[in-house]
Amino acid sequence: MTPTSDSPRGTAFAAPHATVHGPRGALAHGDSPGPARRSTAASASTGAQGLVEEPLTVPDALRPWFAGVGFASVDEDRGGPFTHVPDAATKLVFRVDGSDGPEVLVVGPRTRASYHAAKRPASCVELRLGPGATRPLLGVPAVDLVGRIARLGDFPSATARLLAKEVVRPERGQVVPRLADALRKWPPPDDPARSGLLRAAVAAMSTDPDTGRFPSGVRELAHRLAVSERQLRNLFADGVGVSPKHYARIARVRRVLTHAHRSPDTPWAQLAASTGYYDQSHMTADFRALMGVPPTAFFTGRLPPARPCQAYASARVPG
Repeated sequence: MTPTSDSPRGTAFAAPHATVHGPRGALAHGDSPGPARRSTAASASTGAQGLVEEPLTVPDALRPWFAGVGFASVDEDRGGPFTHVPDAATKLVFRVDGSDGPEVLVVGPRTRASYHAAKRPASCVELRLGPGATRPLLGVPAVDLVGRIARLGDFPSATARLLAKEVVRPERGQVVPRLADALRKWPPPDDPARSGLLRAAVAAMSTDPDTGRFPSGVRELAHRLAVSERQLRNLFADGVGVSPKHYARIARVRRVLTHAHRSPDTPWAQLAASTGYYDQSHMTADFRALMGVPPTAFFTGRLPPARPCQAYASARVPG
């Protein structure tokens, strides 16, 4: 069921490095957002609606491959639909709740938000692959995984098959140590120059208002890295899965979600400026394109119709 403005806590979402969610107040389209009209966002302890997310430490053995690790579990006190926000990362998802279905999935980059019916999701450990780690670990370029979900053991690389074999029906606390033990036996990605170039490019295309850094233009970044624009786009396609421009758009929208939680009383125009947009209309257009609804609708729970999550039924290797 799609929530309405009568149920203000009808939406939730996860964002990078901080889990954020909930409405910013009962604003209608065209309203002038101001402190008197805003409610505070929901607690930062829960992720996508109905989930509790907890960051975990990335062991040294996993750092050549993974940029982040987290545990997500069901918060049975919460109900309603949940939202998957855009995410440029490819992830390994290890189910640890003992339910039926594929235990280890690869979830590719998500370029648009999706809204799902309130069905009990599995508890899982999620590991975010670092830039450039997708092909060495899975044997396919990241661009082949955009919008896709597949079983880890079905990928062509020996590394993927090793991990699927080594980490079978894990308990929550076993996933990361087992992965670390398995990957200690395997050489890390073997092109440090290319990996370093991609990581520098990804950092330059990321939005980080806390440090005053906003995405570089593609031409400017290519010149700075001494590569052609075509080489830069190819580098992103292979190692990230999306173009540099779309990576920057995803990063900006995710920062809007994060800042909406941190400072729910911030006017839209100020929020746009602080997250790297030219102006409020630029932010609204990008937000609508990636989230499916404008910010005022999203933060008051007026979302697109929710649909059942078919992730496990549709799991298959690209190609």
